[in-house]
Amino acid sequence: MNIVVTSLKGGVGKSTTSIYLAAAAVERGYDPVTLVDADPQASAAEWLEIWPVEGITVVEAPSERTALRAMGRVEGVGIVDTPPGSERLAQSAVGAADVVVIPTRAGGVEYSRVTATLELIPAATPRGVIICAARRGTNDLEAAIDWWKSQKVEVWGVIPERVGIASGPEARLSREGLTEYDAVLRRALRGWR
Repeated sequence: MNIVVTSLKGGVGKSTTSIYLAAAAVERGYDPVTLVDADPQASAAEWLEIWPVEGITVVEAPSERTALRAMGRVEGVGIVDTPPGSERLAQSAVGAADVVVIPTRAGGVEYSRVTATLELIPAATPRGVIICAARRGTNDLEAAIDWWKSQKVEVWGVIPERVGIASGPEARLSREGLTEYDAVLRRALRGWR
């Protein structure tokens, strides 16, 4: 099973989401778990090099050809971290995906890029939006959730801002982040079955 984490916009939490989903899959007992880092920046690979998570194998595949080859070799669960702005690679990856997770942030500028990302996904492929770095209880968050509901797009999770702030190669994974992303993983698995 390949779960593709994608958005045509950068800085929305794709690498953080990819790493946490892979770690949540390991905690759920999936074996093997492969993280395919298709982003030439290799942020996810760098993070897991500094803070390895036992049970996650990282494959760097920074091109359309190498990403599709890596996805085809996944046994167990594969999490694919795609680069921002590469519509061609994103379209290829989502075309081979079993499930697509689209990280975004609350706010108006995000809608058009997520909508463009959604248009790349085959109709039969389960997909859900997760709102990253969210400030719970704010008008922006409530408006974002209402917007996606009005567009008939499922919101699979709301990740608190403190999880995103504590993320990146400088930090270990947090228990709260693992719990929040485990809920997203459960939704993705339900969509796939």
